[in-house]
Amino acid sequence: MQYAEGSNKTGSLFPAYCFLPTADWNLGMELRGKKVMVLGLARTGSETARFLVRRGADVLVSDCKSEAELRREKEFLSGLPIRFFLGGEKTSWLEGVDLLIASPGVPAENPLLQGARKRGIEVVSEIELACRFLRAPLVAITGTNGKSTTTTLIGEMLKAIGLKTFVGGNIGAPLIGFVAEDWDWGVVEVSSFQLEWVKEFRPRIAALLNLTEDHLDRYADFSSYCEAKERIFNAQTDEDIAVLNRDDPLAWSMRERVRSRVISFGWAEVREGVYAKQGEIVWRGEHGQERFPLSRVKIQGVHNVENLMAAIAVAKSVSVPAEIIQRVIEEFPGLEHRLEYVREKNGVRFYNDSKGTNVGAVAKSLASFSSPVILIAGGVDKGGEYRILAGEIKRQVKKLILFGAAKEKIRSALGHLTETAVVENLEAAVQEAYRSSRPGDVVLLSPACSSFDMFQNYAERGKVFRTLVQNL
Repeated sequence: MQYAEGSNKTGSLFPAYCFLPTADWNLGMELRGKKVMVLGLARTGSETARFLVRRGADVLVSDCKSEAELRREKEFLSGLPIRFFLGGEKTSWLEGVDLLIASPGVPAENPLLQGARKRGIEVVSEIELACRFLRAPLVAITGTNGKSTTTTLIGEMLKAIGLKTFVGGNIGAPLIGFVAEDWDWGVVEVSSFQLEWVKEFRPRIAALLNLTEDHLDRYADFSSYCEAKERIFNAQTDEDIAVLNRDDPLAWSMRERVRSRVISFGWAEVREGVYAKQGEIVWRGEHGQERFPLSRVKIQGVHNVENLMAAIAVAKSVSVPAEIIQRVIEEFPGLEHRLEYVREKNGVRFYNDSKGTNVGAVAKSLASFSSPVILIAGGVDKGGEYRILAGEIKRQVKKLILFGAAKEKIRSALGHLTETAVVENLEAAVQEAYRSSRPGDVVLLSPACSSFDMFQNYAERGKVFRTLVQNL
């Protein structure tokens, strides 16, 4: 592997680790003539199937949903030589299969996944397949919360110094869709689901932001979820970089197991790394330091300071100049559905945090306000412990409004800590919140649950909330 001295290019104060692809960056894998099954026909599965056809594979696609339910996905693949096995999970469909690509939404206990393992069929995830063909170094971001914001920030920083950079993975387009072009860098958000079947997936810079309870409806326990996240570092070597949160005990403990060079971020001052202090973020390296004032930064909240620290740690690892970092963090407007300001009406401010689908995210969001909060929560329970929110509920929430499938479970855990109302749907929740509010209050949609009982996804839930608020 070649290295470029980034300080010559960017004027950075610090040693750079700008990775340059060599001729043998990725050797790929031979797919022509191989029988490959794609398991799961959502967007990732569809993009993977198209890629495999272009590479000359004999492609099968399987999904437990019916053909009628997958009409749109099949239309996307119309005209391609693909065989579909829909509406079931028969292990006989694995006959002759050489490779199985598991979409992120497919759990490990799926009969076809289990059958493939028993038959000795190689199973990989879409990001594993993609990384074997990409001719560019990757920054990969994982964690329970903050992934999308941090990934987007890093992408903007790299683009701002003229590097041809794509942003994708669990945010935006699947990683497999970027294989056809040449890139200077790729910045990808990766979920625990995507990491379950990786082997050679090797980000040149991998960041783990935090770990709190999430997806316990999929994993046997919290430990299993954390183990999946840690797989982001498995293929790294001492030539690579791991960015870790010093203030998260589980994330920070991984420094003892990773083989890569560790760069840390956190709130306490350190001799080397990134820390936050008195309205600014400081990067401190071996040969000096740089300061990044936060007074003009648009995104607010404790969690966003942590996201900014992580993004700066990555950016300085590839020698992005301080002035570019400062400009990007000041111009960045934030993402939809993550503490997104909607409007103020009669002195009451409304915020859309529909992406807050676990208790850790809700805790960070509540900690971002000093005003009394009317919290709207509920949806499909993901197995998290709602009592973790007790301190923030007592400190900050003047009223808790619950809806959706998990409303009674949340009320049982938290309803005794503040005034609580249970309603039938999001529209009723917004109406109840507005009736209960006074000037100076904040109404916050931060569900602590997934959206699938009433909405297609968190984005649809957030859009409906914005519309309901605008119509008040």
